[in-house]
Amino acid sequence: MAGSGPELHIKTPLLESIPMTKVAGCPVYIKCDNMQPTASFKIRGIGLRCKKALEAGYTRIISSSGGNAGYAAAYAARQLGMPATVVIPESTSKFMADKIRGLGADVIVHGKVWDYANEHALQLAKEDSSAVVIHPFDHPDIWEGHESIIVEIQDQLHGKKPDVVVTCVGGGGLLCGVVQGLQTVGWGDVPVVAMETFGAESFNAAVKAGKLVTLPDITSMCKCLGALQVSPKCLEYHSKYPILSCVVPDKDAIGGCLRLLVLLNRLAP
Repeated sequence: MAGSGPELHIKTPLLESIPMTKVAGCPVYIKCDNMQPTASFKIRGIGLRCKKALEAGYTRIISSSGGNAGYAAAYAARQLGMPATVVIPESTSKFMADKIRGLGADVIVHGKVWDYANEHALQLAKEDSSAVVIHPFDHPDIWEGHESIIVEIQDQLHGKKPDVVVTCVGGGGLLCGVVQGLQTVGWGDVPVVAMETFGAESFNAAVKAGKLVTLPDITSMCKCLGALQVSPKCLEYHSKYPILSCVVPDKDAIGGCLRLLVLLNRLAP
């Protein structure tokens, strides 16, 4: 990984949830990347990508994101002393747009969903040779940065191999990083459950079709988390490694999040 410049992400706790362990009948651990400086795992991959871009001579960051990735890019740019422009779709909340602006980034609203915002970001970069587009999920540096989650988990579990890893999929950057991390630490046979919601299941659609599929629209409530087409690398990894695709309705995902907060003593039942 890039070694120069400030550290942009931290090693986060891996905590056993006693209530979830009792429900599951086996130890359940939660990787608390909500404790990152940007409140999500995104800073791991995007931070590394930005650092490598600076080392390569780029002086301006352009990001396309429906939320957390743009926030991570704005944070990384601020820490590295680079100006940033973040192109967000119309589906992004005012709350998140204001958070990104609060880090000093210019915010442009373009398109109904992320894919159209990304097209605009690519066009802006063509007009400025000093700028690099920080893709929110589809780049080797992103995947490499996200690998650190599994490397940390191996250390925190003292080398004890988990039976399964559960993660979410939007565009697939985290999934690719998790799979690569499992290979790096010698846990390549550990299955990964890849979760999506109906209306944003571009990975599941690709798995079923055996090829990349472009969704007609993001109809899930999780609009800022979805991509019309998943990263091609996800489909490649699905053919090589034990990845199980699972899709649930919005109401189950929301209910699961609320239940998790209760079990973690973060929300009154």
